[in-house]
Amino acid sequence: MLLKHYLNKMDMSLYRLSKDTSIPYSTLRDLYTNKTPLSKASGEVIYKISSAIDVPMEKLLYSYMKTRPSFENFKSETCQKIKMMGEIPFIIELLQSNQIREYYEDQWYPESLYLLSMLDYLSRENNIPVCTDYDDIRKAKLSKILFPASVIALVNATGNDQYYVEAIKNSIPEFLKHNIVESEIRDVN
Repeated sequence: MLLKHYLNKMDMSLYRLSKDTSIPYSTLRDLYTNKTPLSKASGEVIYKISSAIDVPMEKLLYSYMKTRPSFENFKSETCQKIKMMGEIPFIIELLQSNQIREYYEDQWYPESLYLLSMLDYLSRENNIPVCTDYDDIRKAKLSKILFPASVIALVNATGNDQYYVEAIKNSIPEFLKHNIVESEIRDVN
C-alpha cells in the first residue's frame, strides 16, 4: 500500500512524519507523491517510516512487490476462476478477500473496478443484495473507456470505429458504469 494511504489513515502530515523520523521533508514528499517509489528508498528510510506509522516494512512495501499482470490476463483469469468455482463461491471468496478495496488502495483502478463490476453483475444475476462495503468505490470511473483487446484489434485492422460503438452498446451495465467494456464473462476458454 502507498505511503499516502497510511498517512491519511493515521491523519498524519508529512511535516509530522519528517519531524518524527528525521527524514528530510523533500525526501518524504517525493515518496508521498510517488515521484520516487518507496521501493527505491534506503532500508533505513523504510525502517524509520515503518516504525513511525507502526506498519511492518513488508506491508509498507507489499504493493511494490506484487507483480501486476496485463489487464487482459487479469480479466481472463477472473472469468476462468468464476467458471471453475461457480458464481456464488466466487462472490463469497471475493468478499472475504477484500481484494476490491486492496486493489483500489494500491491504485490498481482497472482491476478494482473490474472486480467490483463483476461482483455487482453476479449479485444481480443471482438475486443477491448488493454489498454496501464498496459504495465509496462505486462512485469511481476510469478516465478513459477500457475496451477489450479484441475490439481494439478489430478497429485497428479494419479502420472502422463502429466496432467501438457496438461494443459499448453490448456491454454489461455494471461494467460500463465504470468505463469498462465487457459483454461476456461466461464464454471463456
